[in-house]
Amino acid sequence: MQQVPALKIDGITLSQSLAIIQYLEETRPNPRLLPQDLKKRAQARMISDHIVSGIQPLQNLTFLKQVGGEKKLEWAQRHITCGFQALEQTLQHTAGRYCIGDEVSMADLCLVPQVYNAERFKVDLAPYPTITRINKSLLELEAFQVSHPCRQPDTPVELRA
Repeated sequence: MQQVPALKIDGITLSQSLAIIQYLEETRPNPRLLPQDLKKRAQARMISDHIVSGIQPLQNLTFLKQVGGEKKLEWAQRHITCGFQALEQTLQHTAGRYCIGDEVSMADLCLVPQVYNAERFKVDLAPYPTITRINKSLLELEAFQVSHPCRQPDTPVELRA
């Protein structure tokens, strides 16, 4: 398949973050990754889509190889910043302790790796206090600590915690 993330589960291999998250929500609904409330559920999906479709793909190696050389950092910073500006505004209306109120949702699962990407590409996070606060709250949770991108066995040595 040669795509990340990938999950081998129940005799199949899934790729793409949202397909994996939705499969887990449907087959292992505890803890819930989507809020019960339909409006909050739509907000969780909207934020997740914004991150995984509107921000994250622009830092994939496929794009960065096309950009080439010294322009990679500038490219990634520009697109993360643009996406974070919109995300910050959205989260100011939806957030509690986490992206959607005070319960972890699929939006939070998408946020943490994107903030990690922003840090990796040296994006100034000061203009995004809501994103920063939520990320900090999530990283206090054991599940986010052990699953953080810098702690995965295939993480390059220079990016490990």
